[in-house]
Amino acid sequence: MTSFKDHFSGHAGDYRAFRPTYPAGLAAALADAAPARGLAWDVGCGNGQFSVALADHFAAVNATDASAEQIVQAESHPRVRYAVAPAEDSGLPGCCCDLIVAAQAAHWFDLPRFYAEVRRVAKPGAAAALICYGRQWLDDPVLDPVVERFHNGTLGPYWPADRWKVIEGYRGMEFPFPELPAPPLAMEAVWSLSRLLGYMDTWSGVKAATRALGRNPLEAFAEEIAPLWGDAETERQIRRPLTVRLGRVG
Repeated sequence: MTSFKDHFSGHAGDYRAFRPTYPAGLAAALADAAPARGLAWDVGCGNGQFSVALADHFAAVNATDASAEQIVQAESHPRVRYAVAPAEDSGLPGCCCDLIVAAQAAHWFDLPRFYAEVRRVAKPGAAAALICYGRQWLDDPVLDPVVERFHNGTLGPYWPADRWKVIEGYRGMEFPFPELPAPPLAMEAVWSLSRLLGYMDTWSGVKAATRALGRNPLEAFAEEIAPLWGDAETERQIRRPLTVRLGRVG
């Protein structure tokens, strides 16, 4: 039985509303690495934010998440089939996938069991990819250190241990497939302060700190950053470099 680490079901609606989107070039690069464009499996798909991007390149996408609440919030698409299933037991038939991808999700998986499932469902020569992004970077030398202190300092004791795998860019995680080159990509957006705070309020570290402290630490952070930001509707450039570990399944 898989022990599902559920940090997001309780706020699946906010997760859909505030999570950033992936650059269009990411799905295209993964499709180019796949041996064919038949079926892609988006593992730990959340609200389907990457599933629909994959559907632009594949005839069909199977998108699974262990959280039923996330699947309920998922964006519908005629070529995307959503299902509630853990990463380690997809329910897919063997030897069916041209691409298996986990975007901002693999750090929660039982990796040995997940990789066994990848080998089971992959077609010969299929591509497999783990994608993650860490803390956002603001293009401002005053604002960015404030966000960094909140992320690493205030929330430091409350982040799930697996969060630091993301911050490290999955460098220490096992990846048992021969690796392929991946283009340097980043998620880029222009956000107001309210949009940034809405996104940060979906962080698992914020939720854990709120439960432990009896108050949401984001409120004090908002008071600190607001006078530095200026007009709350002013939009600022935000960048999240992507880590893409791309490999070929034998």
